[in-house]
Amino acid sequence: MTILVTGGAGFIGGNFVLDWLAQSDEAIINLDKLTYAGNRQTLASLRDDPRHVFVQGDIADRACIDRLLVEHSPRAVVNFAAESHVDRSIDGPAPFIQTNVVGVFTLLEAVRAFYGTLSGSPREQFRFLHVSTDEVYGSLSPSDAPFAESHPYQPNSPYSASKAASDHLIRAWHHTYDLPVLTTNCSNNYGPYHFPEKLIPLTILNALAGKDLPVYGDGQQVRDWLYVKDHCHALRRVLQDGRVGQTYNVGGNSERTNLQVVHAICALLDDMHPRADSQSYARQITHVQDRPGHDRRYAIDAAKIARELGWSPAETFDSGLRQTVRWYLDHADWVQGVVSGDYRQWVARQYGSAGDAA
Repeated sequence: MTILVTGGAGFIGGNFVLDWLAQSDEAIINLDKLTYAGNRQTLASLRDDPRHVFVQGDIADRACIDRLLVEHSPRAVVNFAAESHVDRSIDGPAPFIQTNVVGVFTLLEAVRAFYGTLSGSPREQFRFLHVSTDEVYGSLSPSDAPFAESHPYQPNSPYSASKAASDHLIRAWHHTYDLPVLTTNCSNNYGPYHFPEKLIPLTILNALAGKDLPVYGDGQQVRDWLYVKDHCHALRRVLQDGRVGQTYNVGGNSERTNLQVVHAICALLDDMHPRADSQSYARQITHVQDRPGHDRRYAIDAAKIARELGWSPAETFDSGLRQTVRWYLDHADWVQGVVSGDYRQWVARQYGSAGDAA
């Protein structure tokens, strides 16, 4: 038995691949384009593992997808492949449309053709799991109820609009072609192997480097934080027992403002890796100009996945964040492998001198 994972060298996809092979002997065909956010070093422990077959390729390359499906006949496809950073989508939206819309369409068409060749048990058991985001739902006010699966789509950035489009394609291919799909919409992930342009790893690395800790605007934007290993567990449950055609929201039950997150990181570093001058890392916090159209609050109602599949997060925000900070303290080699000149230039454009991460 084999599954095909797309985007499996990225943050969530890479964690999923590592977690899957730690839990199962079922092989993975791992397709990743290796853009700036894809990193083979994340998968270094699998270099000699015959259960892991890595293929560099693009989900928008129909011939590549067709070949992998025919050669390996996977029982499931799990799609993580996406351009995924709001700031980058504002800076240049074209790649987001190409990967998140055109790429998903191409992948769906290849999978539909492959599914048409199946019969009997392989056809009955086949699944296509699409991993999406809570950002498709738009923004909440402080008093609004969290996003449920029935919440209308109201994307506010090029990134979230492109992910919303991909979700709609998934739904349409199920309704029109009876493709056995599953969709998950998750809240903000954090944990090991997170690309260091995102808030939590950026804060950790800037703090350790003695640089400013940039916080957009007043820092009161609220996000629900989900430890990535909890997310991987949720995805395994959905793939195993999720109802075909259904959407499952996956959240961490951990709403925090961005400023609270940054202060929590500073407090952990004060304890785990004190500054040489014994001052708090919080002294490095700097407020920078807010990004255009910054959504104020996201929050996930994960009652459905708890009720139907028995999943709930194992980590609290405090326990997951402590593990994350410890991981970055212990893996400076991985960080240096991903922090390229291109990354430095991009962060400088976004945050000015306050974002000079490494």
